[in-house]
Amino acid sequence: MADGLNRVMLLGNLGADPELRSTSGGQSVLKFRLATSESYLDRNRTRQERTEWHNVVVWGKRAEALAKILNKGSRLFVEGSLRTSSYEDREGNKRYKTEITALNILLCGGRGAGPARESGPEFEDEAGGGGAPSGGFDDSNFGGDRGSDDEFPF
Repeated sequence: MADGLNRVMLLGNLGADPELRSTSGGQSVLKFRLATSESYLDRNRTRQERTEWHNVVVWGKRAEALAKILNKGSRLFVEGSLRTSSYEDREGNKRYKTEITALNILLCGGRGAGPARESGPEFEDEAGGGGAPSGGFDDSNFGGDRGSDDEFPF
């Protein structure tokens, strides 16, 4: 049987300050809620907006670094995968929760955060220094010249 694909990409804003905790084993975990909004035309051709809320989890050193710079309103691009788990509530009912386990996070500016990028293994520089925020988008792969939009390949 072929492997599947479990990939999520979200662009949105933090609804509250993130919460950094540690597991009993000492592993850092950062949790936050990300709001994504989209607009559409309803049957009456009136523009409507729909907001979805997503629970996002970040683990390890990246969680610790992001906890220092993220706050309510921060604009983020999150790439990760869905994880569903179950638990029993106080009444003994089985409940399910679905979270996005973040693999890559790009800080897109917005309220409370300047433009920066949180690097993952895929984004490490040649010296191996990934993992720390750096300054903004590097367009050197797109010709390096910040001239007209016609120069971009998309």
